[in-house]
Formats: sequence, structure tokens, C-alpha cells
Amino acid sequence: MENISILILDDERRVRDEIGEFLNKNKFHISKAEKPSEAFQILENESIDIAIVDIKLPEMDGLDVLMRIKKSHPAVEVIMISGHGDMGSVIEALRRGASDYFQKPFRLDEMSQAIFRTKRFIQLQKQLSNYNTSVSILSERLYNGLTTPMIGESESFKKVLDDMKRISMTENTSVLILGESGTGKEMVAHGIHHLSNRSKNLFHSVNCSAITDSLFESEFFGHKKGSFTGAFDDRAGWFEVTNKGTLFLDEIGDMPIGQQAKLLRTLEERKVSKVGSFQAIDVDVRIIAASNHQVEKMIEEKKFRQDLYHRLSTFTIHLPPLRERREDIPMLVQHFITDFTHRMKKNISGINAVALENLKKYHFPGNIRELRNIIERAVILCDDTELQMSHFDRISANSNTIIPNDESSFDLEIIERNTIEKVMISNDYNKAKAAILLNISWQTLARKLKKFNIPESRNG
Repeated sequence: MENISILILDDERRVRDEIGEFLNKNKFHISKAEKPSEAFQILENESIDIAIVDIKLPEMDGLDVLMRIKKSHPAVEVIMISGHGDMGSVIEALRRGASDYFQKPFRLDEMSQAIFRTKRFIQLQKQLSNYNTSVSILSERLYNGLTTPMIGESESFKKVLDDMKRISMTENTSVLILGESGTGKEMVAHGIHHLSNRSKNLFHSVNCSAITDSLFESEFFGHKKGSFTGAFDDRAGWFEVTNKGTLFLDEIGDMPIGQQAKLLRTLEERKVSKVGSFQAIDVDVRIIAASNHQVEKMIEEKKFRQDLYHRLSTFTIHLPPLRERREDIPMLVQHFITDFTHRMKKNISGINAVALENLKKYHFPGNIRELRNIIERAVILCDDTELQMSHFDRISANSNTIIPNDESSFDLEIIERNTIEKVMISNDYNKAKAAILLNISWQTLARKLKKFNIPESRNG
């Protein structure tokens, strides 16, 4: 893994030569391109690990180049070069998947830090991949923003993977995924879609609890122009849009009975008619539904149609809660440490054994989603190379609760100030990266820094 290959894409020869000279001295294999078309050709013909891309380019915008690389070569990490003060483009690039950036005119130390951070991330990802090859079926990059990774070695998790592989070999069979919140139901649905012959077509997720009766038919079946107030154009519904693909109905148990009847009719007939039209349109859509409710109990209580349940549950996958697959916790913890360490540009290699044992004993009512949030907060607080118990709230395994370290932890302004300050320090006072991590705008961060009197640089 030492022989990292790096592509330099910049229309200025001087920049290409300066970066290339530095990389040569540090034993990197380098390729250079002046234009995006040249870079894409190199990516097709050579094995590239890192692409260094200028935001301002001929032929096409650097952000578009970034998107194309991440789509065609998702394993390639991208470092962006920005002009001084171009924070808007930097933030957008980081949101679109760039690993890091440095600015023109660049300082050698800033450039080298960005490159070596990205190199370390690639190495950590390789280690994690090797650690989990036997059970991991798809790279998390495939899911672009989903937060529950397909990682584990427990028997219950292996059964889920086996069920996913088995059902993905069928074309039209409906699937019902049952499990508590945070167990990864949408990730499993994505996995089934991507393993199936429908993977080249659209996967669309619908939150059933958010669809009102007045919008149900328009959203699912589409509408014709003028069919109701506000229908200014023809619109295809979700069944038509996902034709030949997969429609994921999340929290199907929250769908009202009246909507359930309309959905059942569509599943039986495999036809839809737009609002304002009598013409039936044939649709070929695989339905994957999910619920955190006990659907059979809902049927007894007349809250869910039994005929729809039978239609959806041709094949059912039960996702175990995290407390029933505790042996998977170490792998998940390491995955999240690797992920957040890279995002926050830190050098954290793992977790203290005592802290890990306490995590393994915790009940996790929020399942994998809760574990992810706990690790994210710990990484923010950690200034060491290893997560310690001091980086976690006091975990009480017996009471199945996480207790704040002191009463001041309940003061929301203190929590907000401490979090912003930690993120600023851990990112070397880089406001663009801090804003991305905190999921706020650069302007909002600037106001918060002023409000809490937090230094904007190492020198105050």
C-alpha cells in the first residue's frame, strides 16, 4: 500500500510541476493532466488512488470533475485545489465527497498534510476491508450518505446477509423487512436492490408516515396538468419513475388504512392511472417494505390490512437489534472510528479495551444509529491516538443508560459551545471543515464563534 498512485489535474504547468516534484521526492507514483479529458483517460487506463483536482479548469468545472470521478471511480479519493477565499466551492466539494483540499497559493506543509491524511485514510480503509472481507457484501460508498454499514460476523447478521443474497436472485418478489429503529432496514433494502438485476435502475425510498391522504395518489401514481389546483404540469408518480427498479416503502406500518387499500390494488394489478387520466400504465416495480412495528399485532387491532400484509411479506427479513449481536460491536466501532477520524482529520487508531468492553455491555435502544452518534461525539472530544473512557459519557451497563458526566452537561449552550470549540481545534481552526462537520453554513459558524467568543485561529 506504500506505492500510492496520484493524478494531478491542473491547467497550470507550474502547479503540476511543483506538486509533482514534492510527490516524487516522497516516492509517490504520479500522473499529470492539463485537462479533464486527459484525466479521465488516465483514470480509465491506470490504477489511481488519489486525484488532486483544481476547482477552476478548462472544459468543465472542477466540482463536475469531482462528481464524475466519484461516480465512475468511487474508490479514488479526491483532494481539491481552491483559490484563496473560495470557501463556497470548498464547502460544496467536501459535501460532494472530496476527501480534503488546499488553497492556492499553496504552502508545502498544507499540501503535504492533505496528501498524507488522505494516504492514511486509504490505508485504514484497506485494513478495515481486509478485517471484514468475509462478511461485508458491499462497500459503504455505494450508499452515499446512509449511516448504517453492512458489517458483522455474528450468526444472526450472517443470516441477514444470506437472506439478502437469496432474495436478490428473484426479480419481482416483495420483501418485508422488520426491525427496531436504527438497525439498518434501508441499508438492507439498498443491498437487495444493488445485488439484483434491477441494480442499474432507480432505487427510491418513500417515508410512508409523511404522505397525506390528499397527496397519496399524486405522489404514487402521478397526475395530469390541471387535474387539481396546483397541478401546473404533468407529473410521473413514484411507481412510474421507478419502473424496472425498486420502490422502498419505509415505515409501512404508519400508512393509513385507506392508503393501504389503494396500494394493494396497484400491487395486484401492476397498473397505475394518473390523477386526471383514465389511461392505465403498466409498471414493473419491486416493492420492499419496512416497519419497526409488530405488524401482525396491528392486523389484530385492525390497523393494518391482512391482505396487504400477505402481499408484502412473501419474503420477510428480521433484523436483530444490536444488543442481540454484541460480537459485532468491535467491528462497527472500528468502522466508525475510521470514518470520523478521516472526516475530522485526526490520528485516532482505535479504542481503549476498557471503553470497548463498556460499549459491548450497553443496551443500545437506538441500535447502530445510536452507536454511530456515540463514536462521533467521542472522536470530537478525543485529542489522543486512542478513544478512552473519558471521551464517552459515563456508560452504565447495568441500568442500560448513558449518564452525563456532570449536571452542567444538561446546559445546551455549554454543550454547543464546547462542541464547536472542539471541532475548531481538531480541524486546526479551519472554518470550512468545521462547518461541514457541524452541518451548518459557514456564515452560521462565524456567528456562533462571535457569540461564544471562540478564537478563530490558533493564535486567538
